[in-house]
Amino acid sequence: MVDGGSNKRVANSLLALSSAAVLAVYAAGYTRTRAAAERFAQQSDARRPVIPDTFRPKAEATRTVEKRIASTEETFRPKADAPAVRKKTQVTRVPRSGSPRLQAGDLKAPTAPATVEAIATTPEPVEAPAPPPPPPPPLAPKYKDGTYYGWGTSRHGDIQAAVVIEEGRIASATIAQCLTRYSCNVIGILPPQVAQRQSPEVDYVSGATQSTNAFYYAVVEALGKAKQ
Repeated sequence: MVDGGSNKRVANSLLALSSAAVLAVYAAGYTRTRAAAERFAQQSDARRPVIPDTFRPKAEATRTVEKRIASTEETFRPKADAPAVRKKTQVTRVPRSGSPRLQAGDLKAPTAPATVEAIATTPEPVEAPAPPPPPPPPLAPKYKDGTYYGWGTSRHGDIQAAVVIEEGRIASATIAQCLTRYSCNVIGILPPQVAQRQSPEVDYVSGATQSTNAFYYAVVEALGKAKQ
């Protein structure tokens, strides 16, 4: 008897636990889906605007259009009873006896007008060649002759350049003073480029950008003095 009572209590406990689990799952699902259900309910309750049926033709309007088309066709359709109208063409005949006849001697060859012969014999005027344009005036010297000095600065030191002008052109350029922390031998290829290009625009030397810029500014200052 004791075993039978214990089995019933176990069965009742399991039933209660299963019921509690089902209720918990239902409550959790209801809680999670409650917001969505309320949102759908609000959307369904909202009144949507009705689109007016303006593009659908009514039956009365359709019948009216059909009647107008039928009446138009009857107006332009030719009637079978109407007689065909024919226009009479009057032909006027000229009597043969009254028309003059041309004789062989009456035909004469056309003569060319005198103006054609005059035009053909008149010689065409010959245009004289245009004179050659005068030679351009000689260019004035760009720079004044002499030797000019200029300074260029950089964070590694200063460089002084000397530029020699002969006949208004750059004859040579040299580094007069080198006060940089590095030797100016690394930019030794730059002074000849000034005379070759007739400009302070020289190439950059890899690893000596600051010295290159200092030499460039020195040449610019020297050429500025040569223009004064």
